[in-house]
Amino acid sequence: MDDYVCVTVLSQPSESAADFGARLSRLWTQMLRSRKADFERVYAETTQFETHGNRLMRKYLAEAIVTPILEAELRAVGIEHDPIDADDRYSKYEASPPDWMQIEH
Repeated sequence: MDDYVCVTVLSQPSESAADFGARLSRLWTQMLRSRKADFERVYAETTQFETHGNRLMRKYLAEAIVTPILEAELRAVGIEHDPIDADDRYSKYEASPPDWMQIEH
């Protein structure tokens, strides 16, 4: 069975949902164009932003093998993330609607 780790990304303080969403879209578009195989290892994302203090956050489930690449890509575009716990694993069944959506590849 496939298992995934959770990657939680954070907006800038007081950043709007539209602006944060646009930055995330640019990140994933760039990854799709330049690192398609790595992009395909990202399985799902939460359907809504959550709040974390004065920041927004969104969660992604990805294969553990791709997390070093994701961390580098996030750092390169200035998107902060919570520490990734490689031992905290999720199955694809935990990423179910309506809270999660599978990413089209």
